[in-house]
Amino acid sequence: MATLQEKLADSLKEVQKLQNENGLAVIKSSDLSRTHLERLVKNGFIQEVMKGWYISSRPDSAPGDTTNWYTSYWYFISEYANTRFGEEWCLSADQSLAFYSGNRTVPKQVIIRISKGSSNIVNLLHDTSILYFQASIANPISKEPHLRLNIYSLPEALIECSPDFFRLDSVAARTCLSMISDVGDILKIVLEKGQTTKAGRLAGAFRNIGHIPAADEIINTMKSLGYDIREEDPFVYRSPIVYSRIVSPYVMRLKLMWNKMRDDVIAHFPEIQHTHTDIEACLKDIDAQYRLDAYHSLSIEGYKVTDELIEKVKSGSWKPDEDSSDADQRNAMAARGYWQAFQAVKESVKKILGGKNPGEIIDNDHRVWYRELFTPSVAAGLLRASDLAGYRTNQVYIRGSMHTPLNPDAVREAMPMLFDLLKNEPDARVRTVLGHFIFVYIHPYMDGNGRIARFLMNAMLVSGGYGWTIIPVERRKEYMVALEEASVNEDITDFTLFLASLVKQE
Repeated sequence: MATLQEKLADSLKEVQKLQNENGLAVIKSSDLSRTHLERLVKNGFIQEVMKGWYISSRPDSAPGDTTNWYTSYWYFISEYANTRFGEEWCLSADQSLAFYSGNRTVPKQVIIRISKGSSNIVNLLHDTSILYFQASIANPISKEPHLRLNIYSLPEALIECSPDFFRLDSVAARTCLSMISDVGDILKIVLEKGQTTKAGRLAGAFRNIGHIPAADEIINTMKSLGYDIREEDPFVYRSPIVYSRIVSPYVMRLKLMWNKMRDDVIAHFPEIQHTHTDIEACLKDIDAQYRLDAYHSLSIEGYKVTDELIEKVKSGSWKPDEDSSDADQRNAMAARGYWQAFQAVKESVKKILGGKNPGEIIDNDHRVWYRELFTPSVAAGLLRASDLAGYRTNQVYIRGSMHTPLNPDAVREAMPMLFDLLKNEPDARVRTVLGHFIFVYIHPYMDGNGRIARFLMNAMLVSGGYGWTIIPVERRKEYMVALEEASVNEDITDFTLFLASLVKQE
């Protein structure tokens, strides 16, 4: 007779088989027997989203943890809609534009247009929902390649989006407008449908971002064909960036976010009139911060690090080759890596204090910081040496966050832009706040992003005459909530005020 463990193993094999066949983290009740479903739910390996629909989960997840849901969210929406409506559905034009602009944030409610059937709201986990209703859908339907979502084509989405979209999500709207290579693709649609109001709105939108030829072509073509068209600017303010044809939406998104947020940073972060003239004294002061910095930064990431371990690493008495108890400690590897990275960061700060461009130093040295952070884990066999080469090659998610970091290909486009922004930013306050935020927004590595972002933050603070600043683990929740607000709602104010409350003004 099979034991309970053997029965559970059999059920897990069925889930594994499903995942190997279609790669989905979404499971329907028709995919597994009732016995398997009940066993897997009871043991926490799958979680019910709604009747008949499940997602994979972790048995060790804490009650109320949103991570499983947020990482599965768009896969669930895709599988549910494709199963329920076949091909006769698409996301709203507004949501389609968010995808084109590189934004995969989980919304509280996703809106789906269906070609036939009645309207309904489907409640999902963690106060999210689907609203679907009968309306005309995209023609033709485009496919989001990674998630199999039905979306509008880019030109049609810009035409059919709500007027409020330009005001409420100006970053996505300007990014998408900059992606239009031939305004004729928009003209064909508005001429065929006689959409003069929408044509006038788009003409105003193109003129706002500085794409004057596109705006003039829409107006002149419509007028020459007898249409009464009136141009209207749907944005609240002029574009801070002069139009240029872009290849990557991620690059444009970062540029627009930086320009949108920098004024808020300057308004809420205290300015000082101070420079570090004594380089050795500044470095000595930074060195004195190491113990507290290591404790708080590692604790924020969930490592259990004691003062004794920190002192052992600092003094050189941490010897994993001789002491197997040290070698087995994940926490010890993190502490040793942090010590090594801290020394590398001090060398970078020394170059900055010597007059080097802070952005250039970070561009050149951040890979060294990363390697030093994880070299002990390679030596202990916890990581492969190849894991320290370059940026991540897999998708990563942030525990409990509605923000989905950029895909691996986008990371390689976005990181050079971040360093260009840092190099060209004259205000150390902006480099500090937005350097930290954009780094974790991109999340270029599988691990260590928070620690490196805090190193970057401090290097930028010192470059502006501020002191080395520690984010205390006791304020971790406030820290994470402020970063979430910036990532999901593009509001940097709370994060700026949070850092400003901690910063040392020397």
